[in-house]
Amino acid sequence: MGVAIMSKSGRHGSIRVAVRTVLGVAALSASAAAFSQQAAQAPQQEGALEEVIVTGFKESLSLALDQKREAVGAVDAIVAEDIADFPDLNLAESIQRVPGVSIARDAGEGRNISVRGLGPQFTRVRINGMEAMSANGGTDAAGGTNRDRSFDFNTFASELFNSITIRKTSAAEVEEGSLGATVDLRSGRPFDYDGFTVVTSAQASYNDIQEDVDPRGAFLISNTFADGRFGALFSVAYSERKLLDEGSSTVRWQAGPTGAFVPRIPRYDIYKHDQERLGLTGSLQWAPTDKTTISLDALHAKFEAQRDEIFLEAPGFSGNNAGSAAMTVRESVVDDSNTIVYGVFDNVDIRSEARHDELETDFTHLTLEGTHEFTDRVRFKGLVGYSEAKHDNPIQTTLLFDRNDVDGYTYDFRGNDRLPQITYGDVDVTDPASWRLSQIRLRPQSSENTFKTVSFDVAWDVTDVVTLKAGPQYKKFEFDTTALVRSNGTTGNQENQLPGIPATAVGPYSELVSISNNLNVANGTPTTWLIPDIDAVASQFGIYDRSRFPLGIEPALANNYNIEEEDTGGYLQADFNTFLFDRPLRANVGVRYVETKQTSSGYTFTAGAPLLTTVERTYSDTLPSLNVALDVTDQFVVRASAAKVMVRPNGGGGTAGLGILAPGAAVTASTASLKTVSAGNPNLDPYRAKAYDLSFEWYFAEDSLLSLALFMKDIDSFVQIIRATDDFQNNPLGLPDSVALAACGTVIPDAAECLAGWQFSLPTNTDGGDLKGFEISYQQPFSFLPGFWSNFGLILNYTGVESEIEYLSQTGALAAKEDLTGLSKSAYNATLYWENEKFSARVSAAYRDEFLTTVPGRNGNDVEGTADTMTIDASSSFTVNDNLTLTLEALNLTDQFQDQYVDSTGDRLSYYHHQGRQYLLGARYKF
Repeated sequence: MGVAIMSKSGRHGSIRVAVRTVLGVAALSASAAAFSQQAAQAPQQEGALEEVIVTGFKESLSLALDQKREAVGAVDAIVAEDIADFPDLNLAESIQRVPGVSIARDAGEGRNISVRGLGPQFTRVRINGMEAMSANGGTDAAGGTNRDRSFDFNTFASELFNSITIRKTSAAEVEEGSLGATVDLRSGRPFDYDGFTVVTSAQASYNDIQEDVDPRGAFLISNTFADGRFGALFSVAYSERKLLDEGSSTVRWQAGPTGAFVPRIPRYDIYKHDQERLGLTGSLQWAPTDKTTISLDALHAKFEAQRDEIFLEAPGFSGNNAGSAAMTVRESVVDDSNTIVYGVFDNVDIRSEARHDELETDFTHLTLEGTHEFTDRVRFKGLVGYSEAKHDNPIQTTLLFDRNDVDGYTYDFRGNDRLPQITYGDVDVTDPASWRLSQIRLRPQSSENTFKTVSFDVAWDVTDVVTLKAGPQYKKFEFDTTALVRSNGTTGNQENQLPGIPATAVGPYSELVSISNNLNVANGTPTTWLIPDIDAVASQFGIYDRSRFPLGIEPALANNYNIEEEDTGGYLQADFNTFLFDRPLRANVGVRYVETKQTSSGYTFTAGAPLLTTVERTYSDTLPSLNVALDVTDQFVVRASAAKVMVRPNGGGGTAGLGILAPGAAVTASTASLKTVSAGNPNLDPYRAKAYDLSFEWYFAEDSLLSLALFMKDIDSFVQIIRATDDFQNNPLGLPDSVALAACGTVIPDAAECLAGWQFSLPTNTDGGDLKGFEISYQQPFSFLPGFWSNFGLILNYTGVESEIEYLSQTGALAAKEDLTGLSKSAYNATLYWENEKFSARVSAAYRDEFLTTVPGRNGNDVEGTADTMTIDASSSFTVNDNLTLTLEALNLTDQFQDQYVDSTGDRLSYYHHQGRQYLLGARYKF
């Protein structure tokens, strides 16, 4: 396999790039284009012919290293072979190989990325030069529906792109919006190829838990016409994926009947995922003259999924005990963290829950880019773009079977604190006579975001040393989200109303489910139980008939809002390419100014109806930046950067999301233990910080690097969700008790029970704190070794980060000094590879230390977090001939579990699931 890059005199410059590849659809030409650009800047002798043969993974690493070395700021790149050949299901898993990058997974594949300890809401993603935001719906444990600024990479197959650039420092010419990094994704263009090119790939994927074979395929065709002045490219990638996802969870822990901590909802879970992913790219390029190029790029991605979530649980521990008698403790064992790790209980309410989601995301991205050289010293670039992401969750249906007052219920975490033994007294959980239908929840929802961008850039080479750059930019971002719940026109919960449906005799609309043999469930725990059959209930009782089961926004106002931002600004930057003490020095210094006009709309339930309120606000930021790179020797580079940066307000992590900017308040009572008040704050300031970077890079041998990077963020404006639990009459918003009583409705008819123990979520600005850390990277092919051993190579990187963020209590007092949420103190990646002309193999390990998700924690726990993870993947390929390559890949060889916990001392189970190992066998063919 390989890419051949041949340079010669041609129409589009002093060199022309010809690409021959068997990499697959993604394998194309970012590496070639990068080399072409570098070579074009070097003086060429008339008629000279130079050839560089890129033979595979080693050379792609070499080209990425060249990009890093020649950059002024801190840049990491992944070029064609990395994406095409790393064992990755999507882009997030490709990017995690970069130093400082960690990922969060949902349904067994990468969903979001964090860079240098800063979570996904602090990372900005651009596609073909324009900012974009993709949103999907995930499990509740993974943040649910994405309503924040983070980018869901699982929308896209990695085959759609051929280069990724991660910019870890800021420059004035790159627009604002990042504290962590700006990630540039680039799809293929026809001028990246030499004439007619067709590439196709196919894979069969097998999961050792699901035990199904799923297809994955890709195709690309590209050609140039009219003596290379016009080109067209089209590519498509399609995959199907079924996944069985099993484990246990508790939601959280709270003080129980004895004052010690008990799990709120101890349970075993089964998730069934069925996904389809389709991606399309198209590109047209026209070069009417040697100095002008016009490119039209289009990308469309469609991600469809069905997900079933099934639980056997005991909600009575959360305080939602609907039985006739109070729960009592027959016997218990309390450990030294004041946790009841074993107990026998009477009068416990138990539940069988089934939830079905149908989800779809449609992503469309269009950019029109033009470049023109007015003279040898003056250049112009213009970009007009439109991006739209529509996420729809039209079906989110949950049915509950309940059984009250069960005696002899037990749970036991002593043998395994993540997979407990749970028994249900003398109740047969497989018998329809044991259950009654208690609730029908219908909660369709959607979100949509759009970007419209216009930007112009002019570059003027004032001298051979100084280049001035400047340009204005206009960007409009709009986010709209909706949610519906069963409603009678009030905020009262209607989900326990069952019009025309018998609560008992559930046999005709029930079915049995079982946990597979891949989960080490404790002996005595039921692994088969009866659940509601949602399809049967829907067909027999017409639950999707809105005349019988009306829906409305009234009980779900927190998730019905609109945020609009118009950003107008521009930049001025000077680039320097000179010498200091006879050593090459590259630098840029500049300033970006941007004014943000924000319009926020949200609801408050007033005078018996939702009242829409709109608030407008304008604020501005001036963001200077400086980047310097000095070649101290021919092998040693020192870089330094300083900048002011900003990110517009954002809830993050699936909590509140952009709703923190919406005016108004939403009061919701789902159960006696789940009563929430969520309010927004349209006057929040952005996250603002000063960023400093210093790095030392030693290119000690060919295609080799040993580097140390130091970084610090002084975050002086932060956004925190203040969470508190209190009685409703003490709410800080001045809401009357009547609002709570209306929300409780018939679900919680007792007024005292209704008004007690509400959870409040209120956003505010805080002072933030410092974040600092370092990265160490090592990369080297072992070409200095003899024979067989010379084909080995090694890539290692390690990132250490620490922070001290001030988290406030509901009174505004300091509640804790803790790490930034989403920050892992340690992370590392390691790849060992072996490659010759015929065979290539590598194994990659990615480790991420534990990180916090909620500070302070809820229900008396000091924090909530996610445990450390280690994933090991492997990949191999065999080149049969110049056209055909066979591939074998394996993902998650260690069957890593997702492990979420509450409390730093108690380390209490919140969520513990695994998705199994994935194997892919395939072939790539180039015509």
